Order: sequence, then C-alpha cells, then structure tokens
Amino acid sequence: MNINILHMIDGLEDAKGIAVIIDVFRAFSVEAYIVNNNVQTLIAVGDKQIAYNYKEKNKDCILVGERYGRILPGFDFGNSPYEIKNVDFSGKTVIHTTSSGTQGIVKVQNVDEILTGSLVNAKAIAEYIKNKNPKEITLICTGTKAQSEDGLCAKYIKSLLDGSYIDIEDEIEKLKSTSGAKFFDKSLQDVFNKEDFYLCTEVNKFNFVLKVDKRENGLNYIKRIV
Repeated sequence: MNINILHMIDGLEDAKGIAVIIDVFRAFSVEAYIVNNNVQTLIAVGDKQIAYNYKEKNKDCILVGERYGRILPGFDFGNSPYEIKNVDFSGKTVIHTTSSGTQGIVKVQNVDEILTGSLVNAKAIAEYIKNKNPKEITLICTGTKAQSEDGLCAKYIKSLLDGSYIDIEDEIEKLKSTSGAKFFDKSLQDVFNKEDFYLCTEVNKFNFVLKVDKRENGLNYIKRIV
C-alpha cells in the first residue's frame, strides 16, 4: 500500500487510488456531525450559487456553509459544528459549501474513490482503507502547508495504516498556538467559536466513513458507510 500525503494544488492533480480529502477546521468535521444527527440527504457543492438554486426549488432544504469563515447570506447555519451539534436533521436535505473542503471534492478527478477526512472519524477511515487494501492512497490536505491541522490528520491516518507512532493528543495541543489559534482569539468568536476547536479535535468520536458520490450536475452526495 503506497500512501501519499499531498496538499491541495498538487493533491488534486496527482491523486491516485482512494483519495481522502481532509478538512479538519471545519468542513468535514461539520459533515460528520450533520450525518450523526440523522440527516436524510447531505450534498456538498463548490459553487454557492448551486446551493441557492437548489434552495429556490426545494424550500425545505437546509443551507450550511461559509466563505472566508463567515456564514453565507441566506444560509441557515455557518460552517460550525458548535452551531449544528444538537440540531436534528431527520428527514432533511442539507446543502453544504465551503471555501476549501467542498472545493476539493469538486475538483479532484481520476481516482477510484473519494472519502472525506477529519480527526473525528480518522480511525474509521483507516479501518475502511485497510479492508479495501488498495495499492494507492492519497491523503489530500485542503488547507495550505501552513495549516497544520490537515497535515496532522493526514499523518495520523497514515500512522494508523502503517503502524508508525504519533502522539496525537500532544500534537492537537500544539494546534492551539498555530492553525487553531483563531478559535481562541476573542475578537473572532463570532466567526471561529472556541467550541469548534474542541469539537473538530475530538479524535475518533464517530465510527463511520463518509464517501462521496460525485454527480455531473455539481451535486456531490455524501454517503455514510459504517
């Protein structure tokens, strides 16, 4: 099993085999919470206008997402697990769009499967990959190389696959002074709530995998796999 860790620009072009698109802060952590809260249909889109158009035709759907961290106008929720952690999505369709994570879903091509990646279900992802035993794995960090939470998640999943060691709790603590510092900035609490940091770094909280079913119409269905 060949495991590659790439970042968004190179990763989208060079991805092979099973691609895990990682966005810890916050897109794919949010999707895990939405799925855990019994959503009927979860759809990820890149273009925010697709979300608005879908809402126009389907008034009961729920819009979740952001640009530059802030909730989009007319959306029901921002890209925050704290906002939706106690929301019951039973029987609902949720459309999700973000600045990074969902863009990666849209843009990655020519791979065998696409999974979303986050710390909250990292072990489940690794177990799924082990059972598949593919020749190629590509772990794609959707943030820049300076955004260390995605790189940490990639290294952690890799460690679960190849048996290497990483002190995940210690590494998460370090995030508080690096890419996670924005969650502890009092002036940014309306955008990056402190609780989001803890909800996004609750390692292995969920035991399911989220697989992407891409459609030509720009609607990418997120399917729960146990």
